[in-house]
Amino acid sequence: MLTAEERQEIEAELAHYPTREAVCIDAMKIVQRHRGWVSDESIRDIAELLEMSAADLDGVATFYNLIFRKPVGRHVIMVCNSVSCWIMGYERIREHLTARLGIEFGETSPDGRFTLLPIVCLGACDHAPAMLVDNELHVDLDPERIDRVLEECK
Repeated sequence: MLTAEERQEIEAELAHYPTREAVCIDAMKIVQRHRGWVSDESIRDIAELLEMSAADLDGVATFYNLIFRKPVGRHVIMVCNSVSCWIMGYERIREHLTARLGIEFGETSPDGRFTLLPIVCLGACDHAPAMLVDNELHVDLDPERIDRVLEECK
């Protein structure tokens, strides 16, 4: 069930869109902000509220790479793997992160602190390599800078 707060936030968004279905991404982002991810049950509840099929909403959720369809850690690290980042040291960054966190892409650390994911492009090609941690962009990465960022994540 959607909480009263989630439902209220979603319904407030409806005023900004021409159709109920157009709110679907924002609705999933609202649920994800509250719960950390969007479960199958949440998909069904959101779809019902927006008067659309759960299958259609799931199609949007699986296409949009910033909607998490399974539980994630307290901090989500998205590492850019675009051409610019590859050229500027992506492999070294990936190796450092996987060794430091003890996980591979798509995994969550055993303590539930970090989830590591690839992302196609962060639009920071002029400051590659780059990563996004909890929606905060970090650029010109090297192992030392990464370690500082991870230490700030409580």
